[in-house]
Amino acid sequence: MKKKETEHFHELLIIGAGASGLMAAIRAARQGVDVALLEHTDKIGRKLLITGNGRCNLTNQIQRPEYYRSHHCQTAWQIVSKFTKDDTIAFFQELGLLLRERSGGIYPWSNQAASVLRVLKSELYYLGIPIYYRAEPIKLYKDKKRGCFCCETEGARYFGKKLILAAGSKAAEKTGSDGSGYALAHMLGHSIYPPLPALVPLIAKEPYFRRLAGVRAEGKITLYGNGREMASDIGELQITEYGISGIPAFQVSRYAAEALYEKKHVTAELDFCPCLTVQELEYRIEKQKKKGIRTREALIGILNEKLADELHTRTENRKELAERIKCFPATITGTKGFDFCQVCAGGVPLTEIDPETMESKREKGLYLAGELLDVDGACGGYNLQWAWASGHLAGASAAAGIKGEYIL
Repeated sequence: MKKKETEHFHELLIIGAGASGLMAAIRAARQGVDVALLEHTDKIGRKLLITGNGRCNLTNQIQRPEYYRSHHCQTAWQIVSKFTKDDTIAFFQELGLLLRERSGGIYPWSNQAASVLRVLKSELYYLGIPIYYRAEPIKLYKDKKRGCFCCETEGARYFGKKLILAAGSKAAEKTGSDGSGYALAHMLGHSIYPPLPALVPLIAKEPYFRRLAGVRAEGKITLYGNGREMASDIGELQITEYGISGIPAFQVSRYAAEALYEKKHVTAELDFCPCLTVQELEYRIEKQKKKGIRTREALIGILNEKLADELHTRTENRKELAERIKCFPATITGTKGFDFCQVCAGGVPLTEIDPETMESKREKGLYLAGELLDVDGACGGYNLQWAWASGHLAGASAAAGIKGEYIL
């Protein structure tokens, strides 16, 4: 005998209990709306716990449009501008979180991402927002007869006047981001830019990366697709046995992933001494050699010793050596993939939503937020700022639609 399905009715359903979904739920519930969260795993906010290396960089004091990457960057910036970094700071301070700044990044004073999740959970409890765990959507559609959305799971059906999709991307699947949200958006008529890894280490084919594994050096990475410069960044580069990691590599990785997807030839140049020109490096090396100091020793004051050994064994010519330091080549063959990326490039196009409300242009009463959309931020708290901003706007708009109000 087939087990009878249970039915749950709410004014607003939110699928996905990550950063954007939690923000949307709190914002809507504060407007007096009956909100319910559907989470397909057994825990909420799992990805929050690993952000910022477990310290949770909530946002950043430095905000610029170029930090929000998308096929439609100005639209992304338009949305972020509706809930600014100051709004994010005020929101978490109101929840009781003491904050600190480090190099522009805003962190909980405890330096623990768990503190952020705890205050969000407390607010959900205070507002009486129910959470349905292990609610894996099987089917999602607009029930025309009832005039509401229906989400079918194993043994249950959930109905809502309005629906917010905040189901995340494919980044870090172990946290529950399995990419299922793309299929849900597609069920309701949306198209998808192909999801690609972003903020992820790069794989290079040259054998010398294995020999240099473990080297950390301040430097610059410049990325090329079919010989054309695509992106660059400066900071601490980390050489691994498979290629290049570190924040600069993360910052340019979404462009590498996109170019590789388009079958372009992708290369990178590493500059291990961006503070000096080739000529200045030549002069320093020659000056040391005139004192009787061997070439390898002349490099010690400039480079990591393992890196100096690798470069020195290839040439004694000071000009070639200086050029190699400034332009260390790498052929990029891939990224470490979805399991190792922090976010995804791609997703639902911003042209398919109303940036004033986050409402779908394909299905009235549907709103979208967070990583499911075609926005990926730079390192430094920008992906969470996108989650807070898009979730807040979606929650406010959906609640206003239910209450028959206009949002400010």
